[in-house]
Amino acid sequence: MNNQKLSPFLKGMLLLGLLFLYIPIVSLIVYSFNDSKLVTVWGGFSTKWYASLFQNEQIISAVELSVQIALASATAAVTLGTIAGFVLARFKRFPGSSLFAGMMTAPMVMPEVITGLSMLLLFISMQQLIGVPAERGFFTIWVGHTTLCMAYVSVVVRSRLLEIDQSLEDAAMDLGARPLKIFFVITLPLVAQAIASGFLLSVTLSLDDLVMTAFLSGPGSTTLPQVIFSKVRLGLNPEINALASITVLVVGVLVIVANYLMLNSQRKRERALAAAMRESSAS
Repeated sequence: MNNQKLSPFLKGMLLLGLLFLYIPIVSLIVYSFNDSKLVTVWGGFSTKWYASLFQNEQIISAVELSVQIALASATAAVTLGTIAGFVLARFKRFPGSSLFAGMMTAPMVMPEVITGLSMLLLFISMQQLIGVPAERGFFTIWVGHTTLCMAYVSVVVRSRLLEIDQSLEDAAMDLGARPLKIFFVITLPLVAQAIASGFLLSVTLSLDDLVMTAFLSGPGSTTLPQVIFSKVRLGLNPEINALASITVLVVGVLVIVANYLMLNSQRKRERALAAAMRESSAS
């Protein structure tokens, strides 16, 4: 296969695209160490905004709530999305399959304004009929985020399952393994990377969501995106630069660690497969 090199024009366009994406992030990190309260005027190096950030109880409580909701939503979304993806990949035709597939993908293509408003009306109706939920807060936001994230997880898991050779499961079934054991011993390890990707994607979507959360939140349940949005509307705040810089650092570390673990797991599987093939050819 011939190695094709990028032309100088394509290299230049790629460089411009990367600069367009990353220069604002770099400038945000630089100005988070700005001594001046004016975020666009450099007043000297200082870390006082980081100290001020960690003393801001409103932001700290919003971060704690957002992380709790993100982890809870991602866990529920991975559980339900994996089951839904398995059903869509393995039981392709059953009564109501088209409706089920459409309902699973609807949250991805439906505007969040419509989804948030419909869920708000649902919770209001439930509160009037059965008294649950008593108020909008953690539970209502968790349900909304789980509904949204579950759709993405099901698509990721389904795509991975369609790539797996189903003869492995058939062979295990021929050897007497029960369906539940096949799922946990064979299928689940093969889709572990997809599940991990779905979990990380769900955490990201939950931490980033603002529109749906605005409909489903109530007094005392303000998430981090809501706090940031309310502060930015009143003017640029140096504490937000510090918060964004910490977020970039945490996300970068998590991405590097996740990629390392996935690549390490993939290399182990490739070595195990090569060893099995050598043993098979030797015998």
